[in-house]
Amino acid sequence: MKKFIVLALVGLLAIPAFAQESNVSEEKNVVKVNTLSLIVGTGSIFYEREFNDNMSGQLGVAYLNYSVEDTKFTGLILTPEYRFYPKGNAIDGFYLAPYVRYQNFSLKADADKATYSNIGGGLAIGRQWITKSGFTMDLFFGGHYGSGKVEVKSGTDTFDTGKFEGFRTRVGFAIGFAF
Repeated sequence: MKKFIVLALVGLLAIPAFAQESNVSEEKNVVKVNTLSLIVGTGSIFYEREFNDNMSGQLGVAYLNYSVEDTKFTGLILTPEYRFYPKGNAIDGFYLAPYVRYQNFSLKADADKATYSNIGGGLAIGRQWITKSGFTMDLFFGGHYGSGKVEVKSGTDTFDTGKFEGFRTRVGFAIGFAF
C-alpha cells in the first residue's frame, strides 16, 4: 500500500497534462469517489464546494462493510472537512484540510450484536487536479484520532474495535468531475 501511494504521488506530480493552462478554476463544485476505500469494503463519495479563492468545504459520506477477525462492521461514516488552498486557487491545487469524522456501525460476532459510535478528527494534506474537461483527481494523506463506544444489544462485549480507535493514517485517491 505504501509503495502504491508513493508511486501514485510521484507519477501524478510528474505529469503536467493534468494541470489546467489557467491558474484559476472556473468550476465551483466537485463530486468524486475515493477509489482506495473500495479495497477495505467502503464506498465513499465526496462533494466539495468552493467558498472563496482560498477555501472550500467538503462532505464525505461512506458506507462500510468490513470484517475484523470475527467481528463484522456495517454502517455509515460522515466526514465534514474544511480545505485551505494556500496558493489561492480553491478546488485545484495543494491544500490542508482539518476534518471531523463520525462513524456509526452495527456489529455482529456470532450471536453477539451491538452498535458502535466513534467520533474523531484529524488533518489531511493533499493535491487536487482538475483537467480542462473537468475530470478531477484528488490524492490525500494525513493523520486521524478517533474514540468510540460499544452498546451491546445481545450477547456480550467481545467486539474488536481497535482498528477504529486511537491514532490512524488516512489515505485516499479520489476521482470525479468538477462543474
